[in-house]
Amino acid sequence: MLNEKKLDLFITEALAEDVGAGDHTSNACIDQSKRSNAYLLVKDIGVLAGVELAEKIFRKLDPDLEFKAIITDGTDIKTGDIAFEMNCNTRKMLMGERLVLNLMQRMSGIATMSSRFAVEVEDLSVKILDTRKTSPLLRFLEKWAVKIGGCHNYRSGLYDRIMIKDNHIDSCNGIEDAIYKVHDYLKDNDLDLAITIEVRNLVELHRVIQTGGVHRIMLDNFELPLLREAVNTIDKKFETEASGGIHLRNIREFALTGVDFISVGALTHSAGSLDLSLKTVKS
Repeated sequence: MLNEKKLDLFITEALAEDVGAGDHTSNACIDQSKRSNAYLLVKDIGVLAGVELAEKIFRKLDPDLEFKAIITDGTDIKTGDIAFEMNCNTRKMLMGERLVLNLMQRMSGIATMSSRFAVEVEDLSVKILDTRKTSPLLRFLEKWAVKIGGCHNYRSGLYDRIMIKDNHIDSCNGIEDAIYKVHDYLKDNDLDLAITIEVRNLVELHRVIQTGGVHRIMLDNFELPLLREAVNTIDKKFETEASGGIHLRNIREFALTGVDFISVGALTHSAGSLDLSLKTVKS
């Protein structure tokens, strides 16, 4: 669920970054009481995201905003579509225009990428997950876009799940020690967090299975034959997750191994931006 307080603070700070002491161009050219009709023009093909966010931004600037969403978030779009129409104080509209476009273009790019991945496995039970490979301070919006596109959010940060990765294992006394220490830590701090552990080969996998004490095993950079063997070896005793080297051209092959989850950093770090434009109606 979106944190409205966090979102409102983000909008305030993002506007302050852009507006600073004031939009001097608009203040010079446009009467402060003038209102304008405008619409968001789609100039690309993909999946729309950020309409709800756009309304929140413009309404924060102009409480008297009249806003009509024509296309909702998560809908396929094409060049020439009109996403929304609005009537807004003209100065306030121009003050928020760039912030809205920057965010909607980015979010729509991520939603489009996520949708492409989701479509590849839509008939399978596997879930496609995002990662922490996001833009600093924009993670909550980028993860929102992932969900709009049809994929799933993984952990929000370092604080809401235990993920024992290779560097953790290599920095202590191995897999067993890492798992034991995690359980001691959770108990000492009265925390109830799910535990994922990353393995790099079948030897490490067998050590994890023998040790137990985890919820999910992440099979990192396993080639397809080894991944199938690993999934069969785990045999539903733990959740399974594939990660590393997975892209649109091969994700279905990875999904067909029977793995429960596939985490894909590309949903966010490799997504482009969709071309969108805010147009005023001449009066």
